[in-house]
Amino acid sequence: MSRAIEQSEVSAEASVQSRYSAAAEAVDPMLCCPVTYRDDLLAVIPDEVIERDYGCGDPTPYVQSGETVLDLGSGGGKLCFIAAQVVGSSGRVIGVDCNREMLGLARRAAPTVAARLGFDNVDFRYGMIQDLRLDLQLLEARLEVAPINSSADYLRLRAMEDELREASPLVESDSVDCILSNCVLNLVRNEDRRQLFAEAFRVLREGGRAAISDIVSDESVPEELRRDPHLWSGCLSGAFREDEFLKAFEEAGFQGIEVVKREQEPWQTVRGIEFRSVTVVAYKGPQGPCLERNQAVIYRGPFSSVADDDGHTYRRGERTAVCDRAFRQLTQPPYAQHFDPVAPLTEIPLNEAEPYDCRRIAPRHPAETKGVDYRTTIGPDSASCGPASGCC
Repeated sequence: MSRAIEQSEVSAEASVQSRYSAAAEAVDPMLCCPVTYRDDLLAVIPDEVIERDYGCGDPTPYVQSGETVLDLGSGGGKLCFIAAQVVGSSGRVIGVDCNREMLGLARRAAPTVAARLGFDNVDFRYGMIQDLRLDLQLLEARLEVAPINSSADYLRLRAMEDELREASPLVESDSVDCILSNCVLNLVRNEDRRQLFAEAFRVLREGGRAAISDIVSDESVPEELRRDPHLWSGCLSGAFREDEFLKAFEEAGFQGIEVVKREQEPWQTVRGIEFRSVTVVAYKGPQGPCLERNQAVIYRGPFSSVADDDGHTYRRGERTAVCDRAFRQLTQPPYAQHFDPVAPLTEIPLNEAEPYDCRRIAPRHPAETKGVDYRTTIGPDSASCGPASGCC
């Protein structure tokens, strides 16, 4: 059975390439869900790009001005051209796709969009979204000089790929503020998906976010459907089960994972399995060791308690001790609106901070953040306080 699945995924990958190559030339209405975008952001984009956009959602509202944005599976470039306007001339947008025809469509449209905007901040790159280190354009140039004709050449190819990943990565680590993707992750082979999420995590800067729209299923897709290349290329049989989609972000190290939009009505139903569009936003939280800096947070509510992705529980209204990394995380989006930070009265420099045992989930006494010798009195004293003074 495993051999059959492996062969089916190879044919599914070929089907994706073939179908999307054709869809770059002629519109394929079965490759997209109805999605509404802002009309003002579409005005500068050529019609041939808009007509050949195959998505299931709109993750672009999570892009901010001045950011570096990466679109995974950029296709004809529609999302990139929308994001280019949001980030403005001070930002930049990178589109990555491994389909030549789609990449050609995007690159042809780029000068027109740049002329209409008055600035050029979009760069389309040839690569696989599950291997963002490997620049296929550089690899292709190498292979033109030294083609692969034998098993020995194949071993040389693998060494060449590793060299390019190290020396000239397609996308640098910690270089992107926001990752976008629109109905593409489900086209990646199952065996490559762990690497896909790991690569997305690698290229994001600390505090950066991924905003992903994709098709998910409410039940596990059976093997006979997974082996259907047409259903795979149509964003159906390769769909993540909804809970497993969120789990994939979590296993890659993302935090603050949230389903920000879930279509109630399924896009398609096959053998009783519902396939629908969701948009997920997930963050790359602060990295580094756990250090004790006498910090605490207070969870505001509305629940009596909540648990974070590291298993720490925060009770409503309780001053909870946290390490420096957790403190930074909980005072940034998407957590900041739910927590009040309690910083120490006297800051402990990072180079003087001791290791913090994150197994400690306990209240932090106010004296820990203020200091045991804190005896300051602020405001009028009791002797002068009275009705006539107006202080009460």
